[in-house]
Amino acid sequence: MLTATIDLLHDRGLARTSTPEIARRAGVSRGALTHHFPSREAIISASVADLLSRTARDLHRFAEEFIARGGSSDEIVDYIWRMMDDRLFYVTMEFLPEARHNDDFRAQLIPTVREFHAGLDAIWTALAVRAGTDPDHTRTVMNATMCLVRGMISQTVLRPNDPTYYDGMLQFWKGQVRQQFPIKPVMTGKHRAAS
Repeated sequence: MLTATIDLLHDRGLARTSTPEIARRAGVSRGALTHHFPSREAIISASVADLLSRTARDLHRFAEEFIARGGSSDEIVDYIWRMMDDRLFYVTMEFLPEARHNDDFRAQLIPTVREFHAGLDAIWTALAVRAGTDPDHTRTVMNATMCLVRGMISQTVLRPNDPTYYDGMLQFWKGQVRQQFPIKPVMTGKHRAAS
């Protein structure tokens, strides 16, 4: 049911995502759906929480691998772009306007979003420790990257199929991140022994 809800939000938008449509897409009865989720807002909130949780777990796995093998900050920017461009941002665009005007819905989403951002900050802190950079500054750089990417992806709605435009901005931003978040190369066992 959670996946069906996210699919509908992405494919059809919030206005066209009804509980009967969610039940049909999930292959369950409407009664079964409302037994678990008493309102459309409840299933949307639970679905968003599930999506953000899966996104944070994937990012955490990427960060663990990155910390173990080393890499460039360019890879982190590319990962953030792929993460946001892979449905996450478009689904977010669907529920944010409703949350702005619906106090109960917003109240359901705020703890989920706070938990997601706390997870992001933990990942940015771990990357800072790995890179030997200031964690507060690194969190600012990475959160600014998230904001920049959100803005860029919002433009794809009305400016699709223009990879040169977006690639140019990403390349520019990668240069900024390299300056703000310099990553030292991983020392292999052989290099450690020599130092």
